[in-house]
Amino acid sequence: MKAIVCTQYGPPDVLQFAEVAKPSPTDNEVLIKLYAASVNPLDRYSMRGAPLIRLIPGLRKPKDPRIGVDVAGRVEAVGRNVTQFKPGDQVFGVCRGAFAEYACAMEDKLTLKPPNLSFEDAAAVPVAAITALQGLRDKGRIQPGHKVLVDGASGGVGTFAVQIAKSFGAEVTAVCSTRNVDTARSIGADHVIDYTREDFTKSGQRYDLILGANVHHSIFDYRRALRQGGIYVIVGGGLARIFQAMLLAPLLSLIGSKKTRFFIANINQKDLVFLKDLLEAGKVVPVIDRRYPLSGAAEAIRYLEEGHAQGKIVITVEHGNDT
Repeated sequence: MKAIVCTQYGPPDVLQFAEVAKPSPTDNEVLIKLYAASVNPLDRYSMRGAPLIRLIPGLRKPKDPRIGVDVAGRVEAVGRNVTQFKPGDQVFGVCRGAFAEYACAMEDKLTLKPPNLSFEDAAAVPVAAITALQGLRDKGRIQPGHKVLVDGASGGVGTFAVQIAKSFGAEVTAVCSTRNVDTARSIGADHVIDYTREDFTKSGQRYDLILGANVHHSIFDYRRALRQGGIYVIVGGGLARIFQAMLLAPLLSLIGSKKTRFFIANINQKDLVFLKDLLEAGKVVPVIDRRYPLSGAAEAIRYLEEGHAQGKIVITVEHGNDT
């Protein structure tokens, strides 16, 4: 089969479109015939190597050359212990090596694809939408009527966060650039702030919950924009801002009632099913910016690294004999 492999750390040019062995599912795995995948910052770190990994002498290539995690496709075969899926089922979720014609995924990392979604739409969901959901619900303790601000509202996580926050009954303010204002309004934001014209941290408005999907300000600026008892949740942004938050958040949370939280999403089937219900009800609609063929994965990640994607970037996988 064809797949994208990464045999050394580096820029997108290191990715190879290669012929590799078709995988076989283990007892608890499902073999998926892929029709779509999507690109995440996680793929960038898999390709370039996380900063701390690159500091280890002699470590210049990943142990596992497979890349890609978000997946959508049809079940081709199942392991002997799999009970939830059968060949022919349309599924979406996460796995290792999603940039390929076939991939194996653990049964508990998948759920059935909503019938009203294309494979491309479904592939856009898992990592970004679960990150938004867990950030809002689990870390941010969102409640109906909360005033919620999403900074970086036009990106992959941000576009899901705006819609998921609305589904919880929150009043949502989206922060984005001028070119994304209409997109933010179209997905349900109650208020939209163009950060090129207004700095929300200096507006005097206070929020119950701020989700930083693309962190541009210091942790002190975000805390200033919180109400007493408010929570600032960091889910993305530059490494300098993230490290600042990781170092200072535990200390600052001891002072007063405002809290700051940073986390890494836990991709699980329960939350995939929760999102499936929102998707089926039309309460959440994936926003897709660009589509690339499997052979164009390097170009897709290059575009991701530019930092201007409106919603998600999708990889489409074609199988010649399919109808």
